[in-house]
Amino acid sequence: MSWIPAKQFGDYPFYLRWFFRRQARKYGRTLPPSWLWGRLPGPFGGMLLLLGLFQRRAFPVDAALRSLVSARVAQLNGCAFCVDLNAYNLLHATGSSAKAEAVGSWQDSDLYSERERVALDYAEAMTDTQRRVGPAQAASLRQQFDDHEIVALTAWISFQNMSAKFNSALGAEESGLCPWLGARDQPEGTVASLVPISTRPCHAGRIQPSQKALETNPNP
Repeated sequence: MSWIPAKQFGDYPFYLRWFFRRQARKYGRTLPPSWLWGRLPGPFGGMLLLLGLFQRRAFPVDAALRSLVSARVAQLNGCAFCVDLNAYNLLHATGSSAKAEAVGSWQDSDLYSERERVALDYAEAMTDTQRRVGPAQAASLRQQFDDHEIVALTAWISFQNMSAKFNSALGAEESGLCPWLGARDQPEGTVASLVPISTRPCHAGRIQPSQKALETNPNP
């Protein structure tokens, strides 16, 4: 649980209370980062607007690839919530969470296409502050993506790093949407190995929220 408590439900603006209820109907509960971002209604609204633009069907990077690279960015940032949510999103985009579960060792797996491998390597390079994107990597990207897609992929990975770092720093907990097995593939002591592993099954269908989830926060 985050070390910053949620406010009383009624202390959030009415439009955020509406959003919290809508999110609870979709996921079974209001997601932990929403209580945190809700303390900053203006920036939170701007972030949701940007997220909506990223998620449009016309966006150059499809939902499956977005979810896949997001899972790896989340793992590298030690964001348990983000890993859980993106495995769930990948399941809904592709019908399987296998790629999300194996993403910690994607270099050694046959599950991934060349396009996905290039995107994952790029996501790692952008997330790891010790790495830089050089000419060889740029050339690999151009073999799989056009310039418009590269800019879109870069924007998405940057957005996910911001979100994952925010959630990880404030301790936003995972919501039990999907199991996460990828952390087991990481050497003990690495950031990625610190991501908790859920033992609950991944929900493939619509989640039914409780009345409490619709009306209250974790810190009433």
